[in-house]
Amino acid sequence: MSFDAATLADWLAHLEQLHPSAIDMGLARVTQVRDAMGLQPGFPVIIVGGTNGKGSTCSMLSTAYRAAGYKVGTYTSPHLLRFNERIAVDLVPVSDDAIVASLRAIEQARGDVSLTYFEFSTLAAVHRFMQAGVDVAVLEVGLGGRLDAVNVFDADVAAVSTVDLDHQSYLGNTRESIGFEKAGIYRAGRPALCADPNPPATLIAHAEAIGADLQLFGRDFGYVNETTQWRWRGRNGQKPGLPFPALRGNYQLGNASLVIAILDALHQRLPVGIGDIKRGLLEVELPGRFQVLPGRPSIVLDVGHNPQCSAALAQNLMNQGFFQQTFGVFGAMSDKDIAGIVAPLKEVIDVWHVATLDTPRAASGEDLAQQLQGVGVKGKVVVFPTIEDAFNAARLQAGENDRIAAFGSFYTVAPVLALKPR
Repeated sequence: MSFDAATLADWLAHLEQLHPSAIDMGLARVTQVRDAMGLQPGFPVIIVGGTNGKGSTCSMLSTAYRAAGYKVGTYTSPHLLRFNERIAVDLVPVSDDAIVASLRAIEQARGDVSLTYFEFSTLAAVHRFMQAGVDVAVLEVGLGGRLDAVNVFDADVAAVSTVDLDHQSYLGNTRESIGFEKAGIYRAGRPALCADPNPPATLIAHAEAIGADLQLFGRDFGYVNETTQWRWRGRNGQKPGLPFPALRGNYQLGNASLVIAILDALHQRLPVGIGDIKRGLLEVELPGRFQVLPGRPSIVLDVGHNPQCSAALAQNLMNQGFFQQTFGVFGAMSDKDIAGIVAPLKEVIDVWHVATLDTPRAASGEDLAQQLQGVGVKGKVVVFPTIEDAFNAARLQAGENDRIAAFGSFYTVAPVLALKPR
């Protein structure tokens, strides 16, 4: 007898224990259930992969399409505070009841096929978008690309934001191996974009081998920063006078240029005017990506969890201006390159508050402290039982002219956001 429950919380608890492993790469199981449900979208599907920048790209893209009047479905992961954040229609998370209805449909269709939490989530998102009758769906890759659950849906446009080292135990230890995995979302004869300024040869080779319409940053599209505004250039001309994205960080121009390239690739089917592009850039919101909370001391939140992210975070913190002290509230997963994450921030953070994240995969606070000392951080390192404790201690110690940066994982940022800092 299949599982059933009235509440989303009960369903999520069921999904967490249903499959023997949390991550189980492969498309056979999810394809079987997709076919049993008849999930064949009749609307354009955009799939966005990459090591960093996926979430920002999806958010800007969805905001631009919404500004243009299209009904847009957006699937992202993980969530910060509520599961519903993962599945949004017209930028609004769908209701508990709507998600439960989709999960129930999957449960009835899957038979004895075991699915992971993420596979259930992915099918639920597309089922919900079909039920809602969206005009376009934006799907964010969870891990890699080639064997990720979203890849059971054929992308009308597939984009890779960046390629760097992360999730090496699943994707390989080199940019070349990771690039090949991420290129797995490309499709023959369809636009295949990459915004990494130095794309791995394996990504280019795979796109060419399958006959995808490969468009590369710097060759086929790009941007020019003109100080007070910026200009996009692509195959079909230029778009001058663009406002800087509402999302903070200089690297967001690379993501924004990818967004416009995607819009341009689908322009014949889904026209978006320059005014709507500008609105998309100005109105986009994405918690946890170099998010600066109002008030003093200054509080910065960043979910970045690999060396490329932390290098960008360090640069953004330095660009913020002078602060007397910077407190770092830090937690990370045990399988991450903790030394690589910390190294760019050694000269930026004055006091480190570390803690064990509330997840089985977390590195312990004591291990984090040892690794910080091993890297040679200059600041004092203090271990706390929880991220909440670490943040509250920083907030008590920080003066009005100080700064707190909470970073290293979604599991670091979420508890801080939940505290609703004053």
